[in-house]
Amino acid sequence: MIKTNEQFASANKAAVESLLTVANTSLATAERLAALNLNTARALIADSASNIAALLAVKDPQGFLALQTALAKPAVEKAVAYSRSVYEIITESSNGLSQIVEGQTAELKKNVSAAIEQTLKSAPAGSETVVAAVKSALAQADSAFETMNQSAKQAKATIEANVAAANAATVKLMSKAA
Repeated sequence: MIKTNEQFASANKAAVESLLTVANTSLATAERLAALNLNTARALIADSASNIAALLAVKDPQGFLALQTALAKPAVEKAVAYSRSVYEIITESSNGLSQIVEGQTAELKKNVSAAIEQTLKSAPAGSETVVAAVKSALAQADSAFETMNQSAKQAKATIEANVAAANAATVKLMSKAA
């Protein structure tokens, strides 16, 4: 009984520490996103003011078209840079949280397996079939979790590749247009 209480207290302490890590990671992500948004808003205001001044200085339609073309490329490049920065912040946060979840899952799996093994040791004679069924179910659940985890990692890699390709295509398209 004492060992169980110590295990329970240890598990609770680990859960609280993980919760604090998740909270701190989430707050750091929110702080980074807020700083990025604030800096982007400041740059947007400064750019808008200089663009309006440039537009007011234009005297003919050809100058207006030339200025519009000249202003479009930097605007798209800044938008792509902003989206890349947001994506990097979110990806870093997601990676950190994934590591926490994977660590917690491994610890939970170990604790549940140990508890089940301990329970199965005291199973009455003749329950070998039930013991085998429980062990088989645990192995299948573990296999399903691993498959799901690998699929999630593959999907994430595909999304990252698609985002990088879309950003590169946008920059390339704007370079050709200019």
